[in-house]
Formats: sequence, structure tokens, C-alpha cells
Amino acid sequence: MKNGSNIRTFALVAHTGAGKTSLAEALLYTAGVTTRLNKVDQGNSLLDYEPEEIKRKITISTSFCTFEWNKHIFNLIDTPGDFNFIGDMQMALHGADGVIVVVDAVDGIKVQTEKAWELADALEHPRFIFISKIDRERADFQKTVDEIVANFGDVCVPLIVPVGAGEDFKGVVNVLEQKAYMYGDDESGKFEVTEPPADLADLVEQYREQIMERVAESDDELLEKYLEGEALTPEEIEGGIKKAIISQKLIPIACGSGVANKGIAQLLNLIEKYFPSPVERGPRKATDPAGNEVERAPSEEEPFSALVIKTLSDPYAGRLTIMRVFSGKLVPDSTVYNSSKQTRERFGNILTLQGKTQKPVQEALPGSIVAVAKLKDTATGDTLCDEKNPVIFKTLPLPPVVYSLAIEPKTRGDEEKIFSSLARLMEEDVALKLERNDETKEMVISGMGEIHIEATVEKLQRKYGVEVNLRLPKVPYKETIKGKARVQGKYKKQTGGRGQYGDCWIEMEPLPRGEGFQFVDKIVGGVIPKQFIPAVEKGIVEAAQEGVLAGYPMIDFKVDLVDGSYHSVDSSELAFKIAGSMAFKKAAMEAKPTLLEPIMYMEIVVPDDCMGDVIGDLNGRRGKVLGMESKGKKQIIKAHVPLAEVQRYAADLRSMTAGRGMFTMRFDHYEEVPAHLQEKIIEQAKAEAEKEGR
Repeated sequence: MKNGSNIRTFALVAHTGAGKTSLAEALLYTAGVTTRLNKVDQGNSLLDYEPEEIKRKITISTSFCTFEWNKHIFNLIDTPGDFNFIGDMQMALHGADGVIVVVDAVDGIKVQTEKAWELADALEHPRFIFISKIDRERADFQKTVDEIVANFGDVCVPLIVPVGAGEDFKGVVNVLEQKAYMYGDDESGKFEVTEPPADLADLVEQYREQIMERVAESDDELLEKYLEGEALTPEEIEGGIKKAIISQKLIPIACGSGVANKGIAQLLNLIEKYFPSPVERGPRKATDPAGNEVERAPSEEEPFSALVIKTLSDPYAGRLTIMRVFSGKLVPDSTVYNSSKQTRERFGNILTLQGKTQKPVQEALPGSIVAVAKLKDTATGDTLCDEKNPVIFKTLPLPPVVYSLAIEPKTRGDEEKIFSSLARLMEEDVALKLERNDETKEMVISGMGEIHIEATVEKLQRKYGVEVNLRLPKVPYKETIKGKARVQGKYKKQTGGRGQYGDCWIEMEPLPRGEGFQFVDKIVGGVIPKQFIPAVEKGIVEAAQEGVLAGYPMIDFKVDLVDGSYHSVDSSELAFKIAGSMAFKKAAMEAKPTLLEPIMYMEIVVPDDCMGDVIGDLNGRRGKVLGMESKGKKQIIKAHVPLAEVQRYAADLRSMTAGRGMFTMRFDHYEEVPAHLQEKIIEQAKAEAEKEGR
């Protein structure tokens, strides 16, 4: 079947700890990819193989596995569940045709489950829900189903229900087939097919009825037949379920346990039967070079097109580019066109992935996820295509970074090594940012949280041998004035020969916030020759870079150059530049100088029950709550908060909300620092300047 109808490409998403990778490992074991049931807790997972993942027992980097099940090719994408690594998950979802959302039967829906759901919605992905950990103490299938329906709607209907729960979890029932699959306790995945237990009969019938309604609603002909009381044939039911899933009018719920290996074969069969092939998923939208919307159909006959969804960088093996093929055919030893960078790229082998293992293949068709090595210019998010038929696939914007630290090498002279090594890691991790802050003269690394930065630093040392120090970045305070002043700046230096003479009078006053610096030449009668006036301005501009209070740049002020005098022999540009600098310092001290601090605009999403604590905490951070907005069982709090108060907010919000809160933050404006804090900031700045020998 070369048209792709036998391919299923799907992503597993969940909140950290919901059992997503354990489910993936059970899928691979059941499908015969592995010879034993690997466990995340034992550190032998096929998919979580990086040392940073083994140490933390969480998925940090998306991993891929291509395998066969019932003569179908499955491309499994195992994504990170921690918000710290949401950028990786988001990019990976662009490569899927469907999504399996894993929900913990004990803890239920958490914030990252909802975020993954929103991304699946944005990409219009069909999905299943898998309720995991049915074998755990306090597992509650019905309560979890009720929570799913309350959060995601009544399109979510169980197709598989458990027989028992906790220690008594024995198997699962398929409500359409009305068959029970009963398992032993040996993790082998072997089961017996029996009649469903009598005590589940009513529940099975109830869910079967709900599914039939959804199936009928997805197709007018079936609806008519259903309403007239006619029985639908098995073929009609199967086709209707698939149609309802693709149109997202039905989201089936399955259940089981990855660790106990129960209910896994049934999930694989559901994926094969009901998840869409690339052909059924339909064409993908793109834009042509002129910006017009075009489509790429999932056909081998179409021009080649693919989206890069992940890059792996290795100091020895080089760069591995992982792509999802949307149209056409890719063969080894080819040249493709990177339409995002407008460059050609040549590669050798095409590889499929099973965790960190790679296997060469002779072709890649629509729906395939494959890797090629050592592309020079291609990065995650780029489109690769046929040069004669160029297109670009758009990707969803990544959430803004929320946590930043200043980074410096432990060994002097390693700055360049940090830049080059981090550049390689940023190829792997699209949510990582590195910039040099011109104001504070620091190198700043930014990401989605503490764990994100910590894991990056560990990789930096492990892969590239670079050790670094991290600390909170300096807050980029500014200085300004609140009053007016008229002063003279006079520089006179007499030596044996020619002296130096520059004399200027300036008037200084504040400008509205955001206006910057204005210089007005009001000299009349040539009391200062025209060629020296730019030097006065230059002296003021340079002196303003270090302010007068704590060494921070001064902003939002106006200087009028109103008077002065010169000496026909001793005056020079240098003398007037020094005079301008002297005048600035004197005027700034007289014009009520004050400190300004950056104020951030924040949107904080928290559960209803945490809102009071979070608002109280914001008030304690000198924040101003601008408003609130309800979104389901969540509240979105909008606030202005000083940067100095929220540099560690990612960890603080996590502890206040038990990991259920999320936030975004961006710079908004500058505001005056309260008087009682100014003295402390000024003293600290002076102490740092002395330490650095300034």
C-alpha cells in the first residue's frame, strides 16, 4: 500500500507524571519492538534515553519510533509533558495526524493536559484520550471521565472501559464489540476474550448508545437510518466512527495501564482502525512565495514537501534533521530546497528512528517521519520542498520565555565556546534563547523555567565540556529627572603651551516617559561656534550613559544649550565635550534625579481555588492587578509587576498552585522606584562598581 493508507502518525501528549512514556514503552513492547517491558523508573526506557531524562525520570526531548502493527506502519511521537519543554512538544505536534491525550486516573486533568489540548485544537488534530494508571490505588475511571467531559465536552465518550480498578484491575471491555479482554498479572500483555461482567452491562450499553449517536450525527444518511430505528451495519459503524473522529465530533476514551501492560493491544487496534491515515487527514495548507495559500495533498505524485519538527545535535555525529513528509517522495542521495532559508541542501541516507537507534530506508512517503544527517543551514520549523514548486508551512508561535539567568564561563576565555555550544543546543531546542544585554553587559539565557535552564546547562557540560556559572540577571534600571535646572559647565585647563577652554550653559527638564533624549541648540550670536555645539551634545550623551545616582543610563530628559563662551586659541571639541559632560552631571543632580525600574505585563492562568493566594502574592510583589477573566475552571489574572519582584516567579507560581498555574510575561514600561527602595539599589550598585574597580 504505497499511497500511505497503511500509515498512522500520532503523538502522545500529557502532563508530566501521567504515564505517557510508560504507555509508549508498553505499545512498543506489545508491538514487538522491544523484547522486554522497559520502565521509566528503571532508567531503561527506549524513548527517554538522554542522561538528563533518566536522572529526572521525565521526558525532556521529543523522541520518535517507527514500527509495524498488523501490517500498518506506526510513527509514534513521544512528547515532553513538562511546561519547561513545551516548545519541543508544540513543534512535534505539527508532524502528527492525530493525538493521544494521556490522563492519569488518580490525578485527573492538569494544566499541561489542557495546554496540549489547546494546541491539538489549534492544529485541528483528531484525538483519543487514554486514561492511564487504572491499576493504581485510588484510580477512579468514572470520576476521570466526568472530569474529561466537564473540561473537553460531551464529544468525549468511553469506547473502552475497565474491569475493576487499583489492585482489582483485571482487564478492559470494548463497548462496541461488547467483549471483555481479561489479563493476568505477569505484565506479558496476554489476555483472554470473554463476555463482559454482568455488573458492567448497563454502563457498556449507555456508552454504546452515546457512541452510536455521535456516529449518526457525523453522517446525514446514517442519522436518517438511526432515527428510523434501522440497525447500522458493522462497516457503517466503523466508517462513521472514523469520520466522527476525523471531524472531532467524537473523541473516544480508552483506558489501561502502561506499567502493568493491560489494555495496550486494544489501544493499538483502535489506532489502526480509527486514527486517520495521511490520505484521510487530507491536504496540508501552506503558502507559496507570493504569500498565496496553497495545499499539498498527501500523494506520492505531488511535489515533495516536508516540515522539520526536530533537530538533534551531537558533537561527534553532527546534526540530525527530523522531518514529517507531507507530499511527494524522498529518496536517498537527493537535493532538496529549504524554502524558509532559500538554500539547497544535499543529504545521503534517509533514516527511520527507534529512540536513539537509526535504520536506513530507501524512500519516505507522505505520513513518514524520517531523519537525514548533516544538513548545513536547516533548522527546526523550516520547510523542505521541491525547488520548482516551493511552499512554506506555517507553525504556531511559540510561547514567550518566562525565566532568564545570566550565564558566564567558569573558565576565563570560554565566552566564545559558550556561544558556539549553546548555538548547537538552540538548534535542538526552539524555546531556548540567548542574548547579550547591552545595558547590563551580561550574556542572558532564557527558557520556560528552572528545569529547562538546568537541563540545558547539564547538556552543555556533558556534550561540549563547557562549565558555566548562573545567577539572576541584573535588573536594567534607568535614571531620569523630575525637576528643572539651569547650570554652567566650564572646563578650563592652562598648561605651559596651548590650554583647553570650553564653557556652556544648559537648561535641563524632564520629558514624558518613553520620549528618550532631546537636545536643542538655542545659541545666538555665535557665543559658542557652530563646530563645537555637537561636542557639547556628545559630552551630555556619553555622561548620560552612566547617570548620576547608581551608574544606570539616564532617559527621558531634554537639554537646551542656551549660552556659553569660547577662547579663540584654547577652545577645542574635546574641551566642549568635557564642559557638556560637567554641565550634565551638575544639572542632573539639581533636577531631582530618580531611579526607574522595568515593569512587566503578566498574564497568569490559575485554577479558581488558587486565585486568592496568587493575587495576594502579586500585591506583596508591588504588583497592580489590571483585571481578571474566567476561562472554564481557570482564571486569567492580568497584572503589571516590577521585574525585580518576579525574576524567580516560575518556581514560586509552581509551588503556590501545585504545578497547575502558568504565566507569560513581557516588558511593558518603566516606572519610578518607590523612594524607600531607591537607597538600597543605589548602595548595591555602588558596591558592585567598587568590586569591579570602576
